[in-house]
Amino acid sequence: MENGMLSVWTSKALAGLRIVSSLLFIEHGTQKLFGFPTPIHGMPPILSLHEIGGCLELVGGILLLVGVKTRPVALILSGEMAVAYWVFLAPKSFFPAVNGGDAAVLFCFLFLFFVFSGAGAWSWDERSSSSRLPDNAAVSG
Repeated sequence: MENGMLSVWTSKALAGLRIVSSLLFIEHGTQKLFGFPTPIHGMPPILSLHEIGGCLELVGGILLLVGVKTRPVALILSGEMAVAYWVFLAPKSFFPAVNGGDAAVLFCFLFLFFVFSGAGAWSWDERSSSSRLPDNAAVSG
């Protein structure tokens, strides 16, 4: 295939990755905050790091799903996943396959990718940027 044919789909593939990953991330947030779809053993006290992480995952996941302020939201969520890995999982073992940190590592680097790539198609960011005039556009009047 030529690069031209593939580049037509790049923004849509990026949007698909953003949408699916944000839905998975929202699920982690609802599990921490509401015990849905499966409760976590022993719900943590309110305003624990666990609860704060759940809020970040739920709200940040929704913002990513819609594609609102994708780059700064993704930076915050990437940092959250890095902290989650190094504070809670790495002390058990350095290896993600052993400490259960596979998802944290993948989300961390996936969100870091969104910091540089942006939201892609079907996002609020794309709609709002396409409705503005370019910075160098001449205003006629």
